[in-house]
Amino acid sequence: MEREKTCCFTGHRPDKLPWGTDESDPRCLALKARLEAEAEAAWRAGMRHFICGMARGCDLYFAQTVLELRVRRPDVTLEAARPCENQTAAWPAAERERYEAILDQCNYETLVQHRYGRGCMQRRNRYMVDRSALVLAVYNGEPKGGTAQTLLYALRCGVKTKILDPEEETP
Repeated sequence: MEREKTCCFTGHRPDKLPWGTDESDPRCLALKARLEAEAEAAWRAGMRHFICGMARGCDLYFAQTVLELRVRRPDVTLEAARPCENQTAAWPAAERERYEAILDQCNYETLVQHRYGRGCMQRRNRYMVDRSALVLAVYNGEPKGGTAQTLLYALRCGVKTKILDPEEETP
């Protein structure tokens, strides 16, 4: 895939979202609407390939948004960048099913390493940034965590970033 036509995503897991796992919360619905608008804007800006790290929470929201965009824009492709084979081992059953359903619809799947190990999540994040011209992020400003590290890496690499605050309710 051409880097200049690729957008990747990073964002928080449910434990860092104000609504947790309650996706019916108006703030979550507003965020999903903003993700949809940003994915469409990225497409209008020339992005055709989207990469998602497939983590719980915002990553899966994003992946579903891109799959919906692909229905309207058939030239869109979605890549699942998996940090390891057992990424979902400790997840609740419903989330594993959601993950598998999304994975089944991806155009591409990249496995960063076979087994979970120290650094596999960061390797996955760097893989995504290194192949993208745009990083779209849901970020609450916390200086620690994978989303913060991914954004910092993107900024150091000079990759354009777009940050969505999960608390903002306006689409």
